[in-house]
Amino acid sequence: MQGIKKASLLLIISAVTAAIFFVSTGCGGGSKSSDQVLINPVVKWTGNSGWPSDNHQSAGLIEFARRAKVATDGRIEITVQVGGALGYKDSELIKAVQDGLVTVSDMMTSGVADAEPLFNIVTLPFLVQSLDEGKILNDTASPYFAEVIEHKWGQKILYFSPWPPSGIWSKKEITEISDLKGLNTRTYDNNGNLVMQALGATPFQLPFSEIYPSIVSGAIDSVMTSTPTAVDTKLWEVLNFYEPLNVMMATDLVSINLKEFYKLDTETQNILIKLGKDMEAEMWNKVAKLDKDKEEVCNKNGIKTITPSKQLLNDLAVITKNIRENWLKTAPLEASTIVDEFNRKVGR
Repeated sequence: MQGIKKASLLLIISAVTAAIFFVSTGCGGGSKSSDQVLINPVVKWTGNSGWPSDNHQSAGLIEFARRAKVATDGRIEITVQVGGALGYKDSELIKAVQDGLVTVSDMMTSGVADAEPLFNIVTLPFLVQSLDEGKILNDTASPYFAEVIEHKWGQKILYFSPWPPSGIWSKKEITEISDLKGLNTRTYDNNGNLVMQALGATPFQLPFSEIYPSIVSGAIDSVMTSTPTAVDTKLWEVLNFYEPLNVMMATDLVSINLKEFYKLDTETQNILIKLGKDMEAEMWNKVAKLDKDKEEVCNKNGIKTITPSKQLLNDLAVITKNIRENWLKTAPLEASTIVDEFNRKVGR
């Protein structure tokens, strides 16, 4: 009897051992594959962009997601929703990423400045006078932005991406300051609002999706924006002129929820950081050509470009001087440091 019990016990032990081996080797496929699945599971994230799929900002984020998947051997999968499909307004995006409602998002830097005032510095009117200066300002400000968004908003900036400088798109030709008075102009942040108010116009801060219908309805008769948005909106169907006034040069930032980022192993974190740096460099390198190409598209479709006179640009700089100075008086302390460092770098 005892012999039978002992034999049964040995059979049970053998069966359990075989089962453990069977599971651990992935049904005979070897242990390496199973270890990889356990250590490096596929991470699936949702990415967000408010712009159309062929806009350079959305295209950049889609390309970043593709590269992330390739560089991590498929471990990172970012499904990018474009055109504002997720329903978030521009100003809500920094909070949405913080709360983990969306893991990765593109957002206009100054578009979330109501939540984080330091970001307003990007679009201080007529602070930046060229594309090269825009890059200098971005490089100067980005370490400060990175610190505040990490410690206050629980996210990490993967990269910055520029927009070409903003001009005015209008029904009537604008050649002097008085032509701007009385316009109802779409803007995209508070600095734009202040500029148009100073010029005697009425600003309407509207998201991309509301530009075209607002023109059609008569709510606005002009738009402050850059050439890519003009193409995306097909402004030639409803407006006649483009004045490249270089009012400001906006940027977008792409950030990731910090908790999700730190769930990754160090190697994967470093891969995403490297991909972000590469993407940022590429986006800045092609912004000048992008601006020219998009303007040509508008011209071919009927928009007439009106080159501003030096007098008009000088008048705009003088009128908006108080906007820059008044903002710095109430801005976070880092703002003055950034502006002073920027002015030193550009020799002003």
